Amino acid sequence: MNMKRRAFIGTLSAAGLGQALAQTTQSPVTSSPNHLLRTPLTIMAPRADGFEAVWAVSRLSLGRIEWESDDGTTGSAGADTFGFVPQGEDILRVRVAGLSPGKNYRVRSVTRAADNDETQVSAWKTFRTLDPTAHRTHFTMWNDTHIHNDTIRALHQVTPAADFLLWNGDTCNDWTRDELLVPTLLHPGECDITERAPLFITWGNHDVRGAHAFKTPRLIATPTGRPFYAFRSGPVAVICLHTGEDKPDSHPSFRGRVAFDTLRAEQAQWLRETIQRPELRDAPYRVVFCHIPLRWRDEQPPNYDKGGFDHFSARSRAAWHETLVKWRAQIILSGHTHRDAWLPPTSEFPYGQLIGGGPQKERATWTEGVADTEQLRIKVINLEGKVLRDVTFKPLA
Repeated sequence: MNMKRRAFIGTLSAAGLGQALAQTTQSPVTSSPNHLLRTPLTIMAPRADGFEAVWAVSRLSLGRIEWESDDGTTGSAGADTFGFVPQGEDILRVRVAGLSPGKNYRVRSVTRAADNDETQVSAWKTFRTLDPTAHRTHFTMWNDTHIHNDTIRALHQVTPAADFLLWNGDTCNDWTRDELLVPTLLHPGECDITERAPLFITWGNHDVRGAHAFKTPRLIATPTGRPFYAFRSGPVAVICLHTGEDKPDSHPSFRGRVAFDTLRAEQAQWLRETIQRPELRDAPYRVVFCHIPLRWRDEQPPNYDKGGFDHFSARSRAAWHETLVKWRAQIILSGHTHRDAWLPPTSEFPYGQLIGGGPQKERATWTEGVADTEQLRIKVINLEGKVLRDVTFKPLA
């Protein structure tokens, strides 16, 4: 298994939007101050009543979101929680609320420079709000792309439209440079990855490494503003958890920067309360997304002093297992190991563990889930279209 960190240098070119992509996996590009928009409009954290829009700009700008529904209703969002118009020197974020569940919308951003009133309007993008009462849902998952831009472009080509795309951690190698953040998270592989599905992101162990990792929450929107959350899409209840690092918080490589034991404990308390929500408690199907698996084939303790790391998150499992069993979780979807795997449910672990592939094109996979009144079927598929794993679940009584 290749878990090496990889270096990537570059910033996104605004002038390159829509142009041919670079052929190399990790090619540097530069942004032009003559263009306000540095990235496409990214639709994140979809909800039944809205979403959050995130995009990058080249200089201090103000922004708003405009939307239209299929029935002709229109609206806009352009105020933050402190009464300001959304503004920033590099990132703009707008939370949109008041929409209807399971409805199609067209959305676009309007960006105005603070210094000279130059205005740029993005292309319209189609978006559908989540519908907790729908009889069917369709989702897709990526994991462990690690700034392999050739892999990201290939994944983007083959991943179909869905109710949501969940990027399940290790979007990067380590955040060693500030300029890695925008192209990696908002324009990966120079692809508009939310053109066919809105995006959820969970944090992987590499996503929390490096001197600039603490800045990722500025670019990653979640439904609650925390790195763990839950939602309902059709018959599927989803819980997304943050498994933290693959070594103890005290490991010297972290230089005192992390406190994931505290976060795991907070999630444990949140989880005990969250599974009581009616839309999660009564769902026919129950799915958990987290980057580091909660189970693995060989669960021998690693030797951290000799470069060992967690293939599964024993600390997370200890904190959450009892509650997940009580909730009757059916499957945990993860990445991290860079090789696909399926661990069926057992008497000790009533939930199955499904793991996607790695960052290289020959190892890369995408995961697809389709649920209706009859079954939940989840497949792990490689870039050649071969189904590597295929598991089904019947609805819970």
